[in-house]
Amino acid sequence: MPVKQLPKRAALVVNAQSRKGRDLFAQACALLKARGIELLEAHAVRDPKQLRPTIRRVLAADPPMVIVGGGDGTLSSTVDDFVAHDTVFALLPLGTANSFARTLGIPLELEGAIDVIACGQRRRIDLGMIDADYFANAAAIGMSPLIAETIPHNLKRYLGRVGYLGWAAIQFLRFRPFKLTVGNETIDAVEVRIANGRFHGGTELVDDARLDSGEIVVQAVLGDSRHRLVWSWAASIFRLRARKRTVREFHGVELRIATDPPLPISIDGEVLAHTPCTARVAAGIIEVAAPRS
Repeated sequence: MPVKQLPKRAALVVNAQSRKGRDLFAQACALLKARGIELLEAHAVRDPKQLRPTIRRVLAADPPMVIVGGGDGTLSSTVDDFVAHDTVFALLPLGTANSFARTLGIPLELEGAIDVIACGQRRRIDLGMIDADYFANAAAIGMSPLIAETIPHNLKRYLGRVGYLGWAAIQFLRFRPFKLTVGNETIDAVEVRIANGRFHGGTELVDDARLDSGEIVVQAVLGDSRHRLVWSWAASIFRLRARKRTVREFHGVELRIATDPPLPISIDGEVLAHTPCTARVAAGIIEVAAPRS
């Protein structure tokens, strides 16, 4: 199959509130131009409330490609607006975990990511959905939304991954297991990953999730003790065979999810929904800039 070339004309929108966005905006503009990408317009958005309106204004002109710079939360909050357009979605991973970039195989350093935009290919991918909200990579129930709801403003920006992990350790002491119901089956769980991609929190956790599989994967970390979550994460980080025995997976086009008690859901790092909900896949719904096969 011939490679589908990426456009050479694009708009750039960078979340300047992300940890790296403000510092790397000018460098990104210069590198893109040096690699032959004509920038139709470029925006460094410092007010998070203006990020999505800026994306919508840019997309209204139907540019061939829009490059979005930021973390997983930035990407997931803007990806909904690409669904109604033929514009290619390209990304610069400027966040803490950069799980979606890892899933796509995009280098995490700025030069490598821009190499993909300059020399990569179009790839049509699925998006996940929680009720009517699209997401790029993964949603989660358990520790992730607890951290997202409580983390101090700008902690990730100034301390990065170390600060995030330190706050996670504090919140772990507050965390409680819960009952999870998927369809008609109820189990004890300490975390749930609703996955369109393999990575969550910067770690490869859901081996069977694929961006073009046409299905959503709900992975539950089993147990009625929060220490089971520590063991499951450790087994995944170190790629131990035992990691498979710590989880239970459900696959499908659409899955109904409930918890007891009702819990918040973080979508690519941002708390945007609550249980009960319906998780589904939107198959092949957008085109992204990806590395060559």
